[in-house]
Amino acid sequence: MRDHANMHQLVCLANLESMNAHYITEGLSQIERLQKPNALAISQMTILLRGTNKQLK
Repeated sequence: MRDHANMHQLVCLANLESMNAHYITEGLSQIERLQKPNALAISQMTILLRGTNKQLK
């Protein structure tokens, strides 16, 4: 998966891995650890892509 990911996706993935580790130490259930990072990933990718689009203009 990482071999085919772009820079933005790799940054997002690293953040998600870190947040998942944090959620585990906080004792969140597996379903919560799936839902929260999903929302976080969508938000981060939106922000990263919006920044890229502004730079291209």
